[in-house]
Amino acid sequence: MPSSVPPLPGLTRYTRWDQVPEGLHTKTQLHQQGLKPGSAPVGQVLYHGNSYAPLFEVTAAVAKPECSPAQRAALDRARKLQYLCRRCGVCEEKPLGRGRFCAPCRYAMTLWEQHHQAQVLARELVADPAAVLLVVDVEPDSLPEAQGVAVVSVRDRQVLYAAPAGEYGSAERGAVLDRLDALLAARRVVEEPDFMGPHSRYPHALLRLPNSGPVVSGRDPLHPWAAPHSAANDSVTRIWAGWYGWTDHHSSTTACAPWEWSGDIPMPWSRSLDLAADGRSMAGLLHRIADGTEPVWERAAWTLDGHGVGVPEGSA
Repeated sequence: MPSSVPPLPGLTRYTRWDQVPEGLHTKTQLHQQGLKPGSAPVGQVLYHGNSYAPLFEVTAAVAKPECSPAQRAALDRARKLQYLCRRCGVCEEKPLGRGRFCAPCRYAMTLWEQHHQAQVLARELVADPAAVLLVVDVEPDSLPEAQGVAVVSVRDRQVLYAAPAGEYGSAERGAVLDRLDALLAARRVVEEPDFMGPHSRYPHALLRLPNSGPVVSGRDPLHPWAAPHSAANDSVTRIWAGWYGWTDHHSSTTACAPWEWSGDIPMPWSRSLDLAADGRSMAGLLHRIADGTEPVWERAAWTLDGHGVGVPEGSA
């Protein structure tokens, strides 16, 4: 049922159509006769049980003006444009609706927007003197020398902190956590994880054993620099994935890191036991994304359809 239309004050109300006198029509009824109201309404009739339609005198109605040839041509052109994609110009069988983009272009534009936003974010990080990369390796079964943590400045790629992580619950681990608390307090933190390395490289692994509860120290696992699964901090993987443009399905509009690595898609940064070197490598990747020199996937949607940008300037 449509929304209620309240009655107009001061006009006679008719609650049934058979009560409406001859010569009084609604605007819709006049329109069907090629007329439009020529005076103010003189009454109103109830319809749908909760709305009132104004009634006009037929004798006062005037003929609706006909469209001029120019107006008709403009209307025809507007109707035709509803079927034309404003990005590639293809003509569809059905109106394209809001935005006027065909499905392939909408797909490509969605992925290109993620690509563009990845560069915007990389440029923000490169320009931010407080942005840092946090790289950790705290696999419990690794050799002691393989467990460590490094903090690298994104802007100048300088190593701000690098140290062994220490054993869980030890004084050495507590000292590392205290140093990170102080060093990362007012900084924008970028992490490595997602599908680009071992799960032990998630920062919250410093606080939690894999698949276990909090460590004995009771430190907050939701500390900003150690938020699980990059919930609070940017991830190098997601920035690169958006820039690279790879998708795991031909209809997916979510850019992600490839699940299986091969020689065709090399890892764009180093992953080794030298965490500081890995951090500098990731900082270099962010710089290449920021200046546009990092390669993209050769099958990226906007590359395949020949449109490297979104909507062309001046499109209507």
